[in-house]
Amino acid sequence: MPTPPPLSGSSFFTAWTLDVPAVLVVLVLGAGYLRAARRQASWPPGRTTAFLGGLATLLVVTCSFIGVYDSTLFWVRATQNTVLLMVIPLLLALGAPVTLLMRVAPPGLAGKLCRYGRGPLARFVTFPLIVTVVLIAPFLVLYLTPLYALTLDSTAVGGLVRVALVLAGFLYFYSRIQLDPTPRAGAHLVSVWISLTEVIFDGALGLVLWLGPLLAPAHYDAAHRGWGPDPRTDQIIGAGVLWIGGDVAGLPFVGALFIRWARDDEKRAKQLDRRLDEEAEAGEAPASGLWWENDPELAARFRRR
Repeated sequence: MPTPPPLSGSSFFTAWTLDVPAVLVVLVLGAGYLRAARRQASWPPGRTTAFLGGLATLLVVTCSFIGVYDSTLFWVRATQNTVLLMVIPLLLALGAPVTLLMRVAPPGLAGKLCRYGRGPLARFVTFPLIVTVVLIAPFLVLYLTPLYALTLDSTAVGGLVRVALVLAGFLYFYSRIQLDPTPRAGAHLVSVWISLTEVIFDGALGLVLWLGPLLAPAHYDAAHRGWGPDPRTDQIIGAGVLWIGGDVAGLPFVGALFIRWARDDEKRAKQLDRRLDEEAEAGEAPASGLWWENDPELAARFRRR
């Protein structure tokens, strides 16, 4: 592919390209989601906004200046990959597409989805250790193996890696946010520890790219840019994007996680208060012992020995 013109301030807004596969995916998924959402009178508009926002972000990273310069500048490619793994899947998961699909699918298909969604394979891939690997491994494999150079030289391989990044990120956020039905009811604290682990590995990868050898030097030498940062500086900037940008991109998830955590605690408190009120109205004697020993979910954890 010919080298694009120098990246200037105006290029951030004027440089556009047409990524046909990405546009088709956005149109199909967007139309399908909107059609299904219209069939649900009480479907929350916030979920629709989040899902469409994820699709719009996909268009931005594939058709804007990011898509134009993703094979020319290392830091642009790093930005694109970070958004594909950490931002787009989070927005898609916040749209609860699995729940929407289950509601509009024919009974037979919905039953199959429910059965497979609770099967051994689904429970395996949503196990906390597995989703941790799913979140961390893509960047390690991409940047520490010859795969990165291959994605630059092969459009097909680059497209498959993009799809893999989005799917890996969606599996993680789907299993941890749990707006959709999941085979495992994971604790929110586990998600916090996974996020901390991801921060550590992001930092390690950033240091390796900062201090290590240049990636795909033949490809970038063949580009003959003659403008912008030199290859070493370009890779250092990209290392910072993967390190700091990845952590910043994960902050909305942490915020959403704590909001959901607080809502779940509030819901449990209301359920407990309702049960205690019902017992009081029925004239039942209050249970003996401390209040947390009478809560069915906390009794086993704090039982006296």
